[in-house]
Amino acid sequence: MRSERERWLTIGAFAVVYLVWGSTYFAIGLGIRSIPPMLMAGSRFLAAGCILSLWGLARGAALPTAGQWARAGLAGFLMLVLGNGCVTWAVQYVPSSMAALLVASEPMWLVLAAWTCFGGSRPGLRTSLGLASGLLGVGLLVAPQGGGFNAGALAGSLAIILAAVAWAVGSLFLRTADLPSSPSLATGMQMLSGGAVLTALGLLRGEAAALDLAAVSTTSALAWVYLIVFGSMLGFSAYGYLITATSPARLSTYAYVNPVVAVLLGGLVGRETITPTAWVAMLIILASVVLVTAEESEPSAGAEIAEAAALAPEALGERA
Repeated sequence: MRSERERWLTIGAFAVVYLVWGSTYFAIGLGIRSIPPMLMAGSRFLAAGCILSLWGLARGAALPTAGQWARAGLAGFLMLVLGNGCVTWAVQYVPSSMAALLVASEPMWLVLAAWTCFGGSRPGLRTSLGLASGLLGVGLLVAPQGGGFNAGALAGSLAIILAAVAWAVGSLFLRTADLPSSPSLATGMQMLSGGAVLTALGLLRGEAAALDLAAVSTTSALAWVYLIVFGSMLGFSAYGYLITATSPARLSTYAYVNPVVAVLLGGLVGRETITPTAWVAMLIILASVVLVTAEESEPSAGAEIAEAAALAPEALGERA
């Protein structure tokens, strides 16, 4: 039985992941208007990683071992370089609606990976129906108008699919990875590792020559700061907590809610029109969240993975 404090922490963490990460599509779009994509993503994570790591060390965390750095580097590569970097690069070529739809495939990869690669059992009927209906709702919400891919759109779409798969595998890897007990230090190490690789990729792509600090708009600069403070520090800390506090199926519901938040933000801030179809799609999405998050009466892949994580408190228990 979870304590009342743990219950409210979980609710708060879900609120952050739902709302803050739902707004990052909008913020990334604003940021890359005048900041090259890889350098923006890399500098964002380097800045957030430095702050979180120093905070963890200042609170008495032990210096990480070489093995912990290696595992943090792998997690950072999967979730930040592939997971976030691919999306940041792809939004230059893929419409936001298509990007959101492809990112929403992540719950399928998360539950499938838990079942096939991490010792879980076959997902229950309720979870499967919830995931399927959620994907249907997201499809209605963000279905692109017209047809046909150009080369850039095809490459961007494949990059986002790769991002979804990498994020799912990285999330499950973190459940049992031996990382520092300090959540701030562990998260900061992943961001430093991923941010360093993203920055190096940006330099190799020649983005430094394209970056003119004097030409960076106030809007892009504020979006960059928002992504550091809220999207990276607060958002990833909340996600890190939920990785060990809930099941993969429940955690995956953020990928259904985030597009809803993105559409609402576009309507309220970007003055975009929200169609009746969009409202219907959002109702379907929220219904799917209820299905997936409802307590199942039979063991699921998510429940077994969560139990395995609970049996390894020295690995990630302090992240909860």
